[in-house]
Amino acid sequence: MIALVDSGVGNLRSVEKALATVGAEVCLTADPAIILAAGKVALPGVGAFGDTMDGLRRWSLVGVLEQVAGRCTPLLGICVGMQVLFEGSEEMGDHAGLGLLPGRVRRFALPGLKVPQTGWNQLEPVRPSPLFRDLPPGSYAYFNHSYYCDPADPADVLAVTEYGLPYASAVQRGNLYGVQFHPEKSQAVGLAILRNFVAM
Repeated sequence: MIALVDSGVGNLRSVEKALATVGAEVCLTADPAIILAAGKVALPGVGAFGDTMDGLRRWSLVGVLEQVAGRCTPLLGICVGMQVLFEGSEEMGDHAGLGLLPGRVRRFALPGLKVPQTGWNQLEPVRPSPLFRDLPPGSYAYFNHSYYCDPADPADVLAVTEYGLPYASAVQRGNLYGVQFHPEKSQAVGLAILRNFVAM
């Protein structure tokens, strides 16, 4: 069973439907007991970093996600759900994240660059991972974001995407996975990635 974390914000129904499409048993929940009992956990997020963290605190889920990470349960952060895995973000102030991965979330700030990045862009894996199993380099995924993750440890980077600069569009450290794009909106590529996560 995959626990789909409901922090009160996020594109939950689309992610729930996509996971079910690839054969997962999905439970949309904010119940700590269910999340801790799950075989895998998905953490979606849409909107602002601070709002997502506020929702996790409101439902007392920060410590729960720390326990999930410590138990080696596969955890997949999606979009802002990936960003909050890091130590903090500069979005609309200075906000602390979960701190499960070292690094910061920064705004695209190059002159002339259209922000947010909205639309299709390519994924270039930099190392093997079960999350990207059988995924050809250069596959296209759907993005919609103004901020990007800047990992402190290059070894955490799983894939990069070029948008004014090469940035980490997917990360992995042990059982922690994150994707900046929206797999639920990325058609066959996104479903393949979710299917790989379910199959772990």
